[in-house]
Amino acid sequence: MNSELLDNRHSDEIAALLAVADEGSFVAAGRRLQRHPSIVSKRVAAMEARLGVRLIERSTRQVRLTHAGAQLVERLRAALALISQAQQEAALGAMEARGTLRLALPATMGRVWLAPLLPEFLKSHPQIAVVADYSDRFVDIIAEGFDAAIRIGELNDNRLIAKKLSDHRRILCASADYLAQHGRPATPEELSSHNCLRFSGFANFPEWRLCNGKRQERVAVKGALTANDGESLLAAARAGVGILAAGEWLMSRDLVEGRLVRVLPQWSLDGQGGIYLVRPSAKFSPATTLAFKEWIERKFANGPPWALA
Repeated sequence: MNSELLDNRHSDEIAALLAVADEGSFVAAGRRLQRHPSIVSKRVAAMEARLGVRLIERSTRQVRLTHAGAQLVERLRAALALISQAQQEAALGAMEARGTLRLALPATMGRVWLAPLLPEFLKSHPQIAVVADYSDRFVDIIAEGFDAAIRIGELNDNRLIAKKLSDHRRILCASADYLAQHGRPATPEELSSHNCLRFSGFANFPEWRLCNGKRQERVAVKGALTANDGESLLAAARAGVGILAAGEWLMSRDLVEGRLVRVLPQWSLDGQGGIYLVRPSAKFSPATTLAFKEWIERKFANGPPWALA
């Protein structure tokens, strides 16, 4: 769109032309716009000079739209109706939870714990359509046009509005068969002699940094399997291959059902961070985003879903 169309002077010219067309005279148009008739006349004349076409035929007794003027008035009225409709739709979108909600969700945790919950949200908000993107890559939700995201760990983007939904703990687990065969480590140092299942996505890979209150230990772990996918490492831990360090959310069901047991239960990996809902802005958030915010906060209000498994 040509930037000159947004000039305030041109808006005044359009208002003057439409007022004359509606009222039938410069005097009546001036009363409507609360301007002297001469100012209204000058604005119409300026528009005619800018467009290079006669829009109004003037006489001492009346004014009449030319053919070009009548066509322009018709188009302007249609354009203003579209603008009004667009503004009403925007205001309605801010008040009513309807339309499309684009969510960026962590891949594994999203599939395991959030995807089963989303149908409840959709049923309670039938006018909202969700587009969910499951990925472990860093998503710039502002640049990529997402309405909200769930993030795990620590937040570094101060452009975002964040709401902590729960703590995030990384714990160590193994199968009972593995521990029966290889022994149970009693200290972090003993992990160096075990087959450790290593997640290459850790910031300190291949080192595990463990903490117990104020105590901290660093262990250079090694093992038969390294992967960037938590579920594949979990499958190996279930099969008795080695010791896995991962988010509690990944292993909670296996712990409850006895497939895995805690290793070094007083210790956890540092850099825990949290589980966060992040949004581009807290001001003028669409009703769809606010509806999801309120819903996900309720789902975590009594603890994360994996704590209730």
